[in-house]
Formats: sequence, structure tokens, C-alpha cells
Amino acid sequence: MALTTIGHGQNLDGLVNLDFAFRLSPLFTTTVRYNPRITADATQNRLFISCSILPSLMNKTPYFTSSPPSAAKFCTLQNSFQPSFVAKGDYVIGGIFPLHYNQEMPDLNCTYRALPVKCNGFDPRAFRWAQTMRLAVEEINQSADLLPNYTLGYKIFDSCAYPLTGQRAALAVLNGLSEDDSPMCQGASPLLAVVGESGSAQSIVVSRILQPFRIPMISYFSSCACLTDRREYPTFFRVIPNDDYQVKAIAQLLVRFKWTWVGLVRGDHEYGRFAVQGLLRELQDTKVCVAYQEMIPLLYNRQRALEIMEVMRFSSAKVVVVFSAEGEMTPFLRDYMTQNITGIQWVASEAWVTASVFTGSEFYPYLGGTIGFGIRKGHISRLSLYLQTVNPQMYPNNTLFPPCSGQESLLEQHSAYMNTSSPRVAYNVYKAVYAVAHSLHNLLLCKPGTGPFRNNSCAQNNNIYPWQLQYYLQEVKFNMAEEEVNFDLKGDSIPYYDILNWQRGTGGNIEFVNVGLFDGTKPAGEELLIQEDRIMWAGHQMSVCSASCLPGSRKAVRRGEPVCCFDCVPCDSGKISNQTNSIECSLCPEDFWSNNDRAACIPKEVEFLAYDSLGISLTVIAVVGACLTIAVFAVFFYHRNTVIVRVNNSELSFFILFALTLCFLCSLLFIGEPTFLSCMLRHTAFSITFSLCISCILGKTLVVLAAFTATRPGDNIMKWLGPKQQRAIIFMSTLIQVVICAAWLIDAPPSPSPNTQYERSKIILECSVGSSIAFWCVLGYIGLQACLCFVLAFLARTLPGNFNEAKFITFSMLIFCAVWLAFIPAYISSPGNYADAVESFAILASSFGLLFCLFAPKCYIILLKPEKNTKQHLMGKEKK
Repeated sequence: MALTTIGHGQNLDGLVNLDFAFRLSPLFTTTVRYNPRITADATQNRLFISCSILPSLMNKTPYFTSSPPSAAKFCTLQNSFQPSFVAKGDYVIGGIFPLHYNQEMPDLNCTYRALPVKCNGFDPRAFRWAQTMRLAVEEINQSADLLPNYTLGYKIFDSCAYPLTGQRAALAVLNGLSEDDSPMCQGASPLLAVVGESGSAQSIVVSRILQPFRIPMISYFSSCACLTDRREYPTFFRVIPNDDYQVKAIAQLLVRFKWTWVGLVRGDHEYGRFAVQGLLRELQDTKVCVAYQEMIPLLYNRQRALEIMEVMRFSSAKVVVVFSAEGEMTPFLRDYMTQNITGIQWVASEAWVTASVFTGSEFYPYLGGTIGFGIRKGHISRLSLYLQTVNPQMYPNNTLFPPCSGQESLLEQHSAYMNTSSPRVAYNVYKAVYAVAHSLHNLLLCKPGTGPFRNNSCAQNNNIYPWQLQYYLQEVKFNMAEEEVNFDLKGDSIPYYDILNWQRGTGGNIEFVNVGLFDGTKPAGEELLIQEDRIMWAGHQMSVCSASCLPGSRKAVRRGEPVCCFDCVPCDSGKISNQTNSIECSLCPEDFWSNNDRAACIPKEVEFLAYDSLGISLTVIAVVGACLTIAVFAVFFYHRNTVIVRVNNSELSFFILFALTLCFLCSLLFIGEPTFLSCMLRHTAFSITFSLCISCILGKTLVVLAAFTATRPGDNIMKWLGPKQQRAIIFMSTLIQVVICAAWLIDAPPSPSPNTQYERSKIILECSVGSSIAFWCVLGYIGLQACLCFVLAFLARTLPGNFNEAKFITFSMLIFCAVWLAFIPAYISSPGNYADAVESFAILASSFGLLFCLFAPKCYIILLKPEKNTKQHLMGKEKK
């Protein structure tokens, strides 16, 4: 803290006046006039430091210049602020406690001297803290081991739980043991340390006032993380954990119970501001969002409080985290109860989680189930008996004691004062006093030549400066009730919290039940220990902006809203989410697909032309066609000696019927799961059998054409188309196809291939042709044979004869070519099993076309018109 000189030294009536300004809080700037004796006029924000501390400043502090000794005789009080409790001793420590929790501000119109701030609302709990300090001092003074032959004194003031009145108490405690002390300014500061304050805002003010005099203070209840800054607060220590640990604990609590949508309410002070900042920082990497942030005014305003309550009433966040002191929470919660708002799960900070003012049965319907982190409780064996010894007769002029008859029961009328079953803040006060005593004890044990100060010197026992005590306070380490007490380099103590749950007691009142522990010394992630089965909830165990997205869906954040507010979008086909609240859906592996719930990847259905309805239909048709062909073969074989069979070249007819039977049967290779062997046989068997069939038809066409064109006797054209030549033509034509197929199988044979591109949800198992060139060469060769046969048959269609077979060959080739020309686009556009079905259907359709066109007329004559099965009829010479 830098001190800035406002004015300059002026010698007025023998007095040296120096004005200094330094910031005591963000709310105001305080002027310190270096004038005789400390005077605290808090209502006008002008504070006067007395000359009684001048020697301390001259000798040991670099902040002020010296003042003429003659100024000491003019020391006079300009105001008076009596302590609540005072006791003399060899060494004096100060104590500042919020003995009242409300204030009544005077009229500040600057036309007359304002009245002092009036403190209202006596706090028996804080009064117990003050008595704990007195008990600790008495125990130390009676101890033979700690500070033997020396005594501690104290001077305890009331801060009224407000920074401005806390400032008044801090300045008053600096004036010495009493206002009647000698005005001569000499020696070290009469005050070695201060135990205080409760609220962080008050501690900031007190610490800044004490800094110029390098007086250490130990807070028992100020947890603001801002106080760890050694540059701003070099003399500050505390026996309560830093709020950084508390906000870390609260963040872990919210995550533990999956409260992802919470409200934040804080007090209008540094404690609340830094705590909320710390919590927001801790929540950055979690899934917890803040629905709203509200602030309770430092000077309570009911209208503003009601506005906060309306936000709480209509918000979907049913968990509210509150960083506030008991002082502002008391009127706030009383107004909250009048609004009949229930179902809120309160998460309390340590500043009010153990507030006895809220333990009445009337608070239970609204605050029952509250959970929070409280200061670790301790044990003070003599505290209960000591509190019962305090009575108004011992302090007849002390306004803190109300009139009484002496017959009242403290346990009944002042339960908050007498509640010593689990001292927490009181135990911190106890530790703070003992920390000062142990530090002072270690200082007094210093031997000349081994000290920590310049030239290895020690402090003078009769002239100890506060900054010398601070050195030993920083290094102090002692055990108290199995707990080690020490301070780190920032003045913080070991972080422990009890997790408290507000539950209904046997008498209907609220009891603070310990349900867990936060141990800041444990590794990250292991600090929080909770017995969930012991917790009583307020009614809402869930607080979310949006319901969790179940497996099979993903979160889609709403534009302009916190990330905790989202919509659940079902995963696309082929994607899954197998966790709740997935950010995105995962793509299934190539051979897997999402199930109907989009929650798991299952193996894709493998599809091929199976023996289902389509496969069975094609099988039946193929078998029927083969049977019909065999039946025709039987008819022709049985009637092989008849004219119609012999005239139409029975040998070639039998070859054609054999090839057609194979054509019908080869279509069966396209039905069933494709294998390496079936894939090779499909196209090769189909192409060779059809090539054989068309070759036979081609041979027959040539014979017909030659027979009817040989018009001259002795024409030898038929000798070139005898049975051997016909067989040679069939063999050579078929051999070419066999060679093409052999080359195909050697170079790139067809093989089973899974097709995952056409339909992503299935694997279509099909036969890859291997070589597209070979495939189209095979089909092209069959087409070439069919076209040649069609042309030759077309040329012979007008030749004479009742049974000119060229007409039927022409028609059969026309059907054959039409089927296969339609096949090409249908095959290309049909995937997988449909492509196989198309090819199988084309084989069957063309086979039936050939069978019926070539053999149906002959079978008709053979079976139904045997009278026409004569040479005369065929030659057209039948008698009329």
C-alpha cells in the first residue's frame, strides 16, 4: 500500500500537522492527520492518529517523518470510542468482533457534526467469540509452559459487521490500553497484534489501517481469496481456509450431484465478489452453468431483495449458491420466508452455514436441506463453564449486558451464546490467540547472537515491535487438539472444511449435521468425502436447464444461451451415442450400422439374392424351364424318326435343347450367397452355354439358308455344311467364348465383393466382375453371334416351304436381342441382389424365348397335328 502525502507540514501553535491519504476500502478514501492521539470520526471519514504512536513510527517505520518532541505535550482526544472488554498485561493484543450485526447510519448532511453510527442487533454468537478470546488469554496467563513470567492483555472492540464501523474499531484499538494512558510518546507500539476481523470487507479495511504500523492481524473468519496478496496485505494472517479452497469444494459438490444449472447470490463486498469470481473460474472446465447472478445490497434494501426473490421464483435453477455474511442474509431470509418460496436447494458458504440465528423451527420449511461447507469444528474444554461465569455484575457499565434478575437460564434464553457442542469460529479465535502466544513465546526464547534480525540480534523483551512478532508468526508451528497450526507464505492455514447439512432436530429446530469432509491436503479429485446416505434434501435433487440427452441423441446448444441449455437431437442413421449428454454422435465402423435406438453399432445386414420370395420364384421358373426343355428333348427324341424332326436337323435341335437346359440351370448360380467359385461360374457358365446355344442356332440358320438357296441340280453348297462342318462351326464359335472366359479367369476372375456404397445400412454382397472389359467382351460376343444369326435368318424368312424354320429363328433372335438390350441399362442401374435378379431374369426370359420360338411350333405339330407331320405337307404338296 502506497501512502500519498496530501498536504505539507505546517507549524500551527507548536503542532506539526501532516495529512496522509490511503485507501481503506473501495468505497471511500480515508485521510489520516498525524496529530496528537488517534481519533476515529468514522461518520465523517476523517481519522486522526495520535502522537502516542509517534515514537514507533519514528524509530521503526519508514512511512512518516519525525515530529518535534515538544508536540507530545499537546496530545488531546478529539473523540472517544470505548472498548467492549479490556485487560492489562505485559503485552497487549487487540480483538475486533461483530458484536452487533446491523447498523443505523446517521444523517450526513455536512452542516453539523454527525452522530456516531448506531449498532443494532446484538449477536450472541460473536459475543461468544469474544469471550473465547478472553478465555484463551486467561489460559495462557495461567500456563507455566507458555509465556512464563509474562502476561497478555487485550482490548476488544465491536465492528458492528460493517467496514465503516470496523475502521473505527481498528483506529481505536491502536490508541493504547486505555484512553487515560500517559500522553508522552515513547517506546514501541502498545499493540503487538490484532485478532480480527470476521467479514472479509472489514478485514480489508482493518489490515490497511494496520499496515503503516506493521502490526500483524490474524483473522478467524475472513476467507476472501483477495487477502492472499502479500503486496496488498503484507501483515495479514488467518486461521480459516482461503476461499479458493471453498469455491473448489463447492464446484466439486455441484459436479458430484450433477447440478448443472445453478443460481448465484452474493453480498455486496469483496468476500462475495472474489468468491463468485473464483467459483466461475472453477466451473469453466465443468458442465455446470450459472442461470443468474444477484447481489444483496450491503445496506439492506427490501425492494432490491424482493426483485432477487422473483428471479429465484421463476428461474428453472433450483440450486442456489450463496456467498454472503450472516448480517445481510438475516433480513434477506426473513423476507424470503414471507414470499412463500419453497423447494430451493441452498448451498451455503462458510460465512453463514453455521449461523445459529437460522436454527429456529420457523426456518425449516424454507431452509431445511441446506448443504454447505463449514469451518472445521474443534474442542475447547473450558469454554462452556467459562461462558456461564460471565454476568452483568462483573461489567456494570458495559452496554452489551442486558438487565437481568440473575435467575434466568442461559441455556434456554441464549442458546446461541451457550452452544459450545461444536465450536467452529470460536475455535478459530482460540487458535489465533494461541498462535500469537506461541510466536511471542518463541520470540522471547531468542538468544543474543542467534536472532533473525540485523547482526543476528533479537528483539528486546521490554520493547518489542509488531514487525518483529510477525517474523515469528510466519514461522510458528504448534499442535492443538491433534491439529497442526501453521501458516504458509501467504498467511493461509491448512484447508479443512466440514460438509454440513441442515436437518430437522428432535424439537423441530434446525441442526447442523456433519455429512462429510473436504481435505485440501489430499490429491486433486480426492479431497471431497461425502456420506450421501446421511443427507436430507430440500426436495430438488436435480437442477438442470435441459433434461439429459439419452443415448441415441446428442446435445445441440441453443443459440444465445448457456451451454447447459440445449436440445436433444437424434443421431443420424449410421451414427450412435452410447452415453448420456453426448456432445456428438460417433460414426459406426464400415461394417456396422446403428440400431433403431441409435445407441449401439450392430453388424450390418448382409444382403444378396437369397432364397426368399424373389429367389424362390426365379428358382421355380428356372426349374420349370429346364423341365420343359427336357420334356421337349424327350418328345423330339421319341419322334426322332418323324419328318419334322429329321427335316429340322435333329442333331442341332438336340444340341440346342441341351444348351437351353444348361442356360436355364445356370441362372440358379445367381441365387444364394456369392462365393469365389459361384462368382467364377456365374458369368462363365452363362456365357459359354449361351454361346453354345447361339452357335447351334447359327449353324441351323446356315443350313436352312443353304438348303433353300441351292436351286440348281448338282449344286455342291450343302457339302460344305454337312454334319462335320456344322459341328466344326459350333465348336469354333463356342471355343472363342471359352478362350475369352479362360483369359478372364486367369487375369481378373470375378469374386465376392461387399458393396457398402449403395445402401449404407446394409452390406450388399455381390460378385465383382473383376475385369469389366472381359465381362463386356463376353456379352458382346454373344450379341455378335445373335446379330449374325438374326441377319441370316431374316434373309431366309421369305424362302418357300410350309415349315421354313428361318421365320422362327428370326423371331427368336428378335426376342433374344430385345431382352439383352433391355438388360444392359437395367443391370447397370440395379445394385447387388437386384442386379443378380435382373441378370437371372434376362437369362430365363431369353431362354424361354428361344425355347418357345424354336420348338413350340414343332411340338404343336408333333403332338396335336400329327397329320401335318408329313413330307407332302412340309413341301407344300399336300392333296386338297
